[in-house]
Amino acid sequence: MSRRRPLDRLLDLVLGLLRMPPGRGRIALAFAYGVVCHAIFAAAVGAMVVAMFFGMSESLGRLEPPLSWLANWALLLQFPVVHSLLLTGRGRQVLARLAPAPHGAHLATTSYAIVASVQLLALFALWSPSGIVWWRAEGAAFWALCTLYATSWGLLMKASFDAGAEVQSGALGWMSLAQDRRPVFPDMPTGGLFAVIRQPIYLSFALTLWTVPVWTPDQLLLASVLTLYCVLAPMLKERRFMALHGARFEAYRARVPYMLPGLRRPR
Repeated sequence: MSRRRPLDRLLDLVLGLLRMPPGRGRIALAFAYGVVCHAIFAAAVGAMVVAMFFGMSESLGRLEPPLSWLANWALLLQFPVVHSLLLTGRGRQVLARLAPAPHGAHLATTSYAIVASVQLLALFALWSPSGIVWWRAEGAAFWALCTLYATSWGLLMKASFDAGAEVQSGALGWMSLAQDRRPVFPDMPTGGLFAVIRQPIYLSFALTLWTVPVWTPDQLLLASVLTLYCVLAPMLKERRFMALHGARFEAYRARVPYMLPGLRRPR
C-alpha cells in the first residue's frame, strides 16, 4: 500500500471538518486553539527568519551586560531543554493537562506546537544584541548567502511536510477535536527527504543557522548551541521510533544515513 502524502491527509482533515454537523463548545474550543496555534507559529517563524538574517543584531531585547548575557543564555537554553522534556512520558502528561478536560489528549499536539512557538518567539524577539558586527556580506556574497538562506528554509519546509504537516504545524490536535475523533499520527516518514537522510528537519534547521549574511558573536553563539542540539536531540527521537516501530525502523536506519547523505554507520 502506498504511503499517502501529508497534503492529502491534511486535505482529508479539512474536508471532514466541513462535512461535520455543528457541535457545541467543542468546535469553538478547537477553532480557538487552531487560531492561537497558527498565529503564534507564524509569528515565531517570522521572528526567526528576520532575526537570523541580521545575525541576531536586530531584536527587541534592550538589556545591558552582564544582565543581557544571563538573559540571552536563558533564552537560548530554554528551547532545547523544554522542547525535549515535553516529548518524554511525563512531558506528554503535562501537555494533556494544558487544555480543558476532557480534551487535553486531543489537543496535545496543538499545545506542543503552541509552547514551542512561544519559546522560539521569545528567543528571537527578546534577544538582547551585543552591538558587535563582525561581518556583513556585500555584492555577490550577499546574494549568494541570501539564496542559500532561502534554500535552507525551503528544505526545512519540505522536510516538515514529508514528516507530516498536520503534526509539525499543530493542526492535527485541533482538527481532530473539531471532528470529534482520535488524533491519528502519520506513519513513520521514509519518503521525500527522509529517503536521503533520517533527520532532514534538524539538518535543514542547522543550515539556516549558518547561511546568514550577517555574522556577530550573537549569531555564532546561537548557531553553535542549536547545531549541537540538532545533532544530539534526534538520538532521543530515534529511540522512541525504535520502541514504536522495532525491526522496521532498524531496517530503515541500516539503509539511510543519520544526517549526512552518503555517510552510513558501520555494520
